[in-house]
Amino acid sequence: MITGASGFIGSFIVEEALRRGFETWAAVRKSSSTAFLQDERIHLIALNLSSEEQLKEQLKDLQFDYVVHAAGVTKCLKKEDFFRINTEGTKHLVRALMATQHNLQRFVYISSLSIMGAIREEQPYQEIRESDEAKPNTAYGKSKLEAEQWLSQLPLYLEGDGGRLFPYVILRPTGVYGPRERDYFMMAKSIKAHTDFAVGFKQQDITFVYVTDVVQAVFLACEKGVTGRRYFLSDGEVYQSSTFSDLIRKELGNPWWIRITAPIWLLRIITFCGEYVGRLTGKVTALNNDKYNIMRQRNWRCDIEPARRELGYEPQVKLEEGVKRSIAWYKKNNWL
Repeated sequence: MITGASGFIGSFIVEEALRRGFETWAAVRKSSSTAFLQDERIHLIALNLSSEEQLKEQLKDLQFDYVVHAAGVTKCLKKEDFFRINTEGTKHLVRALMATQHNLQRFVYISSLSIMGAIREEQPYQEIRESDEAKPNTAYGKSKLEAEQWLSQLPLYLEGDGGRLFPYVILRPTGVYGPRERDYFMMAKSIKAHTDFAVGFKQQDITFVYVTDVVQAVFLACEKGVTGRRYFLSDGEVYQSSTFSDLIRKELGNPWWIRITAPIWLLRIITFCGEYVGRLTGKVTALNNDKYNIMRQRNWRCDIEPARRELGYEPQVKLEEGVKRSIAWYKKNNWL
């Protein structure tokens, strides 16, 4: 079962599960679009992650070997909504699974590199490691970290059967991109409209991971993951802040553009106003306080060696190829 199955990453996990021959359950909200869940082999199930009791009722007659928890939010109008959905929703789901799933082999939780925050920012930048103290600087990162910490403190699972730890594995991808993704797509849309916008004059080291490499890691975690382990995911390379824009522009046919690099203080004003307007209109905007902290962060390096060593993870798609595939999909589907 995959939660958040109608979303960007979730829909790709569903496709790979079907390709591997799994009986595949796609958990969605009642209001979710199922545009990318049209395969007749998919079992759709609407889960209410806000209610532990409802989840127990919805899951009591089903049994899963693997559950991948990809549901969550990256943008919210209110800070508390991140914790209600990302943290509390995870708690409700896991408690319901512990009560109903007696043969569960693995629970894979999709977290984020954002849980670490702005650390190791002294130049030359060093890779962020699992042993580093997490200092999230966004509400999104804090909500994901709280869910991780809660998982690490779970009581024994299946106590009547001798007891064992709840079999969770955590994946912490860096910036995930690919077909169907909407945040990086906004950059492509802006470049097509002849404008590229960057922030800050200090060197920024950025990492990316293509969506199918995240999917690769999900299934490796199901097969080989060690309970309680946390793995960073990237494509194994480090890029400069302009690289992504340059590659997008190339795939768009090199349209003329104006590249604007704004100081951090200007970004602070813009995101402050964006947050205020969003609350007035009731519409979530990409220009918010979390976005400010994400864009001003300079070091996004992370250590993927544990994933390589323990899972056998090996990134297949580097940035140039991934951007090429993504832009081709956006064009084919009339997004660009």
